[in-house]
Amino acid sequence: MKKIESEAATFRTLDWGKTDTSKFPNMVTPAPGPQSKTWHDRCTKYFKGLSGQVKLFPVTFESGEACVLRDVDGNEYIDFSSGIYVTTLGHCHPKISEAIAKAAHTLMNAHDFTTPVKTELMEKLADILPGDLNGFQLYDSGTTAVEAGMRVMRAATGKNEMISCFNDYHGKTYGAVSLGHIRSNVYGRVRAPGAHMVPRPDAYRPMWTKPDGTIDTDAYLTFYEAYLDKGTVGDVAGFVLEPIQGWGGSVMPPDDFFPKLRKFCDQRGLLLMIDEVLTSWGRTGKFLCMEHWDVVPDIVTIGKGFGNGFPVTCVAVREPFKESFEAISASSSYGGNPMACAAALISTKIIEEEKLNEWATHLGQVALKRMNEMKAVHPIIGDVRAKGCLMGIELVKDRATKEPFDKAGAEIYQKAFAKGLAWIPAGHILRMSPPIVMDEKTILKGLDIIDESIGEVEKAHGYT
Repeated sequence: MKKIESEAATFRTLDWGKTDTSKFPNMVTPAPGPQSKTWHDRCTKYFKGLSGQVKLFPVTFESGEACVLRDVDGNEYIDFSSGIYVTTLGHCHPKISEAIAKAAHTLMNAHDFTTPVKTELMEKLADILPGDLNGFQLYDSGTTAVEAGMRVMRAATGKNEMISCFNDYHGKTYGAVSLGHIRSNVYGRVRAPGAHMVPRPDAYRPMWTKPDGTIDTDAYLTFYEAYLDKGTVGDVAGFVLEPIQGWGGSVMPPDDFFPKLRKFCDQRGLLLMIDEVLTSWGRTGKFLCMEHWDVVPDIVTIGKGFGNGFPVTCVAVREPFKESFEAISASSSYGGNPMACAAALISTKIIEEEKLNEWATHLGQVALKRMNEMKAVHPIIGDVRAKGCLMGIELVKDRATKEPFDKAGAEIYQKAFAKGLAWIPAGHILRMSPPIVMDEKTILKGLDIIDESIGEVEKAHGYT
């Protein structure tokens, strides 16, 4: 372990393995290299349905340690993706690997029977989550947790309709996808019955503004009131939202939005379900992102970084609604197995013991300062944002019109990846989710790579 000083406090961050991060990235051959291409071609002869990030940069990874990824050609990358928001505590954390291995050597699955490690996890969750969030069920994927949360909403209210927001993402099963922005005929040509979508506040691209040009959050709530009356059949169970939109491009809400939405729901007898699969467990500097606004949801889904790579997710509900689990056939084959519980429990303890929520907050402040410096010199950067280690840079063709610059986004992604930065594309919004155990120098080095890549793309498009 080593102590890291900041202006705010003394933090402890994890320092393990044999790697010296000052040496990274270390690119020994142009990437994707020949071995990457060979392995990728062999795999994709059979493996189909790749994500956009793999299609843009088909590298073959071999190993990872802490904040570094290695490909089969010997190239070593700074990880700004965390396995797409998953390995929040870095790759192959020894305490997590040990806990999973111990469980695998002891008891791998006992369906939903009680085990000591599950009991310890339940008690830990009840202790650290805000308010009266003390009813839990465990699953193996974010989508499964979202679907279970939706069933709890229906059971608790006796109602069927649900309202989500434009550009939200909640999963890829029919119910979850009906509350998100995915357009594909394979999900059906219509949304599931009772699924509605409304606009949500985006400070950079507001739909309604005040006379001074700032975003008018109250106007969104006024629209919600009208939509409940005119756009639904009066059978609304509640709202289902991401606290920060991940797939949508790290879009942060105004600070007054969720407190006002909580009050709006309470006044109308609606439940508030928050999908924190992406934002939870230290990513934004809190166990739950909603804690930034002192808002306690009625239902919340927890995932991705919850087990730091081991597939484990959770649905947490407030005290008045936890018996609704009994009505929805809540158990699952893999949810809550001893390996999953061990991964979630040790990950939670590490975040607590190492004060990593505080460290993630500090890293976000460091990154936002650097990104604002980049914005000052790059005309295609329209907006920058960060909350903890959840960050975004929005690219535009013109700051006045705010026209999205998708082509630049793809080119910057590829250029930075080739320089040794493994990260996430999202059209015109560059998304970043480095592990929260990263040191300041490495996070700044990653942003330097992005800075350089943006400059090269601007030059190619005639901006400089």
